[in-house]
Amino acid sequence: MFNPFKKDRSAQVPDVKMIREQGLVFLKEELQKLEGGEGAHVQVITLFIAPPEEQQHLYEAAFYLKDQEKLKQEIQRVADNFALELPVNWKLEVIASDRLGQDLIADKSLYLAIKIGTTPLKTAPALIEKTAHITVLQGEAERNEYLIHRTHGRVNLGRGSQVQAADGSLRLNFIAFADESGYTGNRFVSRKHAHLEWDDQKGGFVLFADEGGIPPANKTKVRSAADENPLRLNASDVGYLLKEGDQVILGESVVLLFKYIEEN
Repeated sequence: MFNPFKKDRSAQVPDVKMIREQGLVFLKEELQKLEGGEGAHVQVITLFIAPPEEQQHLYEAAFYLKDQEKLKQEIQRVADNFALELPVNWKLEVIASDRLGQDLIADKSLYLAIKIGTTPLKTAPALIEKTAHITVLQGEAERNEYLIHRTHGRVNLGRGSQVQAADGSLRLNFIAFADESGYTGNRFVSRKHAHLEWDDQKGGFVLFADEGGIPPANKTKVRSAADENPLRLNASDVGYLLKEGDQVILGESVVLLFKYIEEN
């Protein structure tokens, strides 16, 4: 394909239009090297001009040194024509200098150099593994303390370690309260009282009341460390994101203390 900018430049007497067009081609070719031709990560384009003194006025006119918005519009037009996808808020700087720096992308035959500032790639944050630490403050369970990892899936809470459903299937209560207990509060914990699930989007454990843990059968409440007024879960499909120091109240007086253990 014919390219007027590939002619022998030394044989041509430069004028303002030629200098500008050659400069725009130089810019386009360098921008196309970013992200396979995409310029979406460009923040700032800095154009350095360092022509000989006798051509200084030509370069200042060619690159609109006194009206850089015009040059930005020209560059944007080229970017649009070649699908370079510059972001809406990219910035342009034009700097006249007596020489071109060694650290710049330069075409010395054009007396031009550019520096392209891009958005730094974000380093993915270290994954914080959250493990729930649950302590039984009031009530009699199989254990006084439980550790629940985010990979455990659904974690059931209720009275008895195994509960048989009408269809013959078994519900396994990971946090199980004793059927026969000297603590009267255990009687008000349903066999299908509540469960915990890890929520990736929320980054924490969510408490849900099950069929036996919503009124009028029994109660499932949460008292946060920052608020003395307990929140009651009244529906099985609406969960509560547990926070550090929350107290989960099952039935009348069984209380669990919820905390997180975080490990990178």
